[in-house]
Amino acid sequence: MPRKKKFEHNIISDSDGVRFATPEDVARYRAGRLKCSTIADISCGVGGQTIYFARECDQVYAVEIDPKKIAYAKKNCRLLGIDNVEFICGDALSPEVIRQLPELDIVFSDPARPPTEDMRDIASLRPAIPEVIAAYSPIASGFAFEAPPQLTPERIPFECEKEYISLEGKLNRLDLYFGSLMKCGTSAVSLPSGSRIESSPATCELKTAERLASFAYEPEEAVERAGLLPQLAKDLSEQASDISLFVIDRKRLFLTSDRAVEHPMFKNRYKVLSTLDFDTGQINAFLRRSGFGTVILRAAVEPKEYWDIRRQLEDDLSGDRKAHVFLKEGVAILCETL
Repeated sequence: MPRKKKFEHNIISDSDGVRFATPEDVARYRAGRLKCSTIADISCGVGGQTIYFARECDQVYAVEIDPKKIAYAKKNCRLLGIDNVEFICGDALSPEVIRQLPELDIVFSDPARPPTEDMRDIASLRPAIPEVIAAYSPIASGFAFEAPPQLTPERIPFECEKEYISLEGKLNRLDLYFGSLMKCGTSAVSLPSGSRIESSPATCELKTAERLASFAYEPEEAVERAGLLPQLAKDLSEQASDISLFVIDRKRLFLTSDRAVEHPMFKNRYKVLSTLDFDTGQINAFLRRSGFGTVILRAAVEPKEYWDIRRQLEDDLSGDRKAHVFLKEGVAILCETL
């Protein structure tokens, strides 16, 4: 399936502005969740998120310290006929900027972060989350922030909802909601469908499987990063009581059961065909007998090694079926999508 364009309309910007601008599916979802009368968009950049706030809210105040970026944001809004945004160029924490703002329902901030870090740290965000809340609390009642999605819930030292967002199957954003905007402790959302799963107060246990059952389910990355796999398994328990976790490697894991189940937070669903010793000749023979023509290798191997292995697996295949081959400790797991 071709990957959807990041923007449905042209965004005027330099290359960095487009690179870091919020994808439209995310911006649309976020604006819907934060719909209110008056909102401030702190660190608005070239206006990718501002545009969608303007479509949901009565009045938007877009604050940006970089004059070049705010000029792009103004042009982007003007080209789309948006006239309910007031732009303010300056330091969002300065009294001069805050004095220009009225009473606000919500402050949303997408803080700057270092271009590279050995490990993402919420303390590296600028302006810092506690500073924004302290500066705007006299005029605002709700706060939401974007944070690096690499952060796991336990590394976020605030009382807030931690919402992880997957876009087209890939982890894309992490939003933090404070105060009355907080719906739960942790949540995961899959876009563009809008499917959502939330943490619950009750403790959920997830059994670990030693082998794959008849069916394997690849959860959305947002669910995994949010630590909500036990909650997902609990939601599935009425369909299959034997749902358990099977870990392939550091990047790949499945929920598995002997019954076919469905859930909108699955990225992929597979029927498990066979498990074989990792011998390319033996696997190739199985695939030829079974009418397969294409192999997708899902393994942690170097690029050159990947294509060497895949060529061996696909040698002389002529069928129209597509196999997904996962590797775990010298064992090949052969699957086909449902």
